[in-house]
Amino acid sequence: MLAETASHEIVNLFYLITAVLFIVGLKALTSPRTARRGNAIAAAGMLLAVVGTLAWSGVVSYTWIVIGLAIGAAIGSAIALLTPMTSAPQMVSFFNGSGGLAAAMVAIAHSFLMMGETGQRVAVTPSYAVIAGLTVLIGGVSFAGSMVAVAKLQEWIKGRPIVLRNHHLINLGLLAAAMAILVLLGIFPHGRWMLVPLMVLAGVAGVMVVLCIGGADMPVVIAVLNSCTGLAAAATGFLLGNTGLIVSGALVGASGAVLTHLMCKAMNRPLSNVFFGQFGSAVLAPAAQARRNVHRYTVQDAQIVLEGASLVIIVPGYGLAVAQAQHACRELETLLEARGVSVKYAIHPVAGRMPGHMNVLLAEAGVPYEKLLDLEQSNAELEHADVALILGANDVVNPAARNDPHSPIYGMPILNVDSARTVIVSKRSLAPGFAGIDNELFYADRTMMIFGDAKATLAELVAAMKGEGKG
Repeated sequence: MLAETASHEIVNLFYLITAVLFIVGLKALTSPRTARRGNAIAAAGMLLAVVGTLAWSGVVSYTWIVIGLAIGAAIGSAIALLTPMTSAPQMVSFFNGSGGLAAAMVAIAHSFLMMGETGQRVAVTPSYAVIAGLTVLIGGVSFAGSMVAVAKLQEWIKGRPIVLRNHHLINLGLLAAAMAILVLLGIFPHGRWMLVPLMVLAGVAGVMVVLCIGGADMPVVIAVLNSCTGLAAAATGFLLGNTGLIVSGALVGASGAVLTHLMCKAMNRPLSNVFFGQFGSAVLAPAAQARRNVHRYTVQDAQIVLEGASLVIIVPGYGLAVAQAQHACRELETLLEARGVSVKYAIHPVAGRMPGHMNVLLAEAGVPYEKLLDLEQSNAELEHADVALILGANDVVNPAARNDPHSPIYGMPILNVDSARTVIVSKRSLAPGFAGIDNELFYADRTMMIFGDAKATLAELVAAMKGEGKG
């Protein structure tokens, strides 16, 4: 008995140290300069929690645990090594969904064990059964929703909202059915079989909810689903009596909720609008776009303007990520600075497909952290910039957010690139962004439109500045 008590205290001490390391790691993640160290600290905390659990929790056999660790490590390492930084949002969403699935499966397995597989009745309380049901529901929604998010980000399915007839009524029906099962679990706590249809309902609900959300809102969706996975993990901790899971899950859930709030604030949209607004479903007809004139320029024109500037602000967007043009962008920056031009980067909070997407891409290309400006810093610098170079960004630089009260993005804080003396836009076409609206910036007198793939355009621009261009 004393040995068991001592073992329990040792495990709790490990969990306490783990919680401290998680908090310190999260704090370090708030700055790009310390993010790598913060990630390492948090990973060390997780390793400590796993070691403590396996060493002192009365594990009977390590065979399947070792097999699971080996398979998981092989799959995780392969995905991490083979996934390019441009696909980091998909990888994050996939791993997050896997965490939700793991929480749901542990809840089902533990519930079947506690409720008895051969008719044996262990003292299972209604609160235990309801918590198990909530874990399955939240974890299932997180897993299925995350997989749909991966498919949208990877463009396996359309990025625009996919809305079925009576879509929201179907979602309400799924929610009502799930709530009914939770109530039944509270009334019949030994009804372990009810967790299986609940898992199916959760999966369908996760798919249905994320299908009707546009690709532009995937950063918010990922944050919400991340928070859900944290809540599912915390609930699993209550089922297992594992304080380490409770603390880590609560931290993930809370940080995901805070991030969701910050993302919605950055878009000036309530969370309800993200999930029920079908943002980006109305697209401007090509004929309407064709009636307006744009000022088309060549790479050589852009070269002249850039080399004559004193301050150039580069605005990266999702188009930069798709074209994998971050290294060409870095090379352009180096050439401009060699000519005495100051170069900085304006980073919008929702640029790309997840929070920090642009920061990660630029860091991979070796761009110094101090050159990455947040929204407020960027707008202050843009007032003095000679050139704002837009690389694949659209909605986050659309002046309609300031000028058009009827625009769906009205009130959204944007990068005021039109305050620069000259705006150069590298874009494949005049197609609208995920918001589904035209961008009046493209037709402004001070805007130079250069059509084409961002990487190819930058490569041609770099070659021209090196004197290697076509003559």
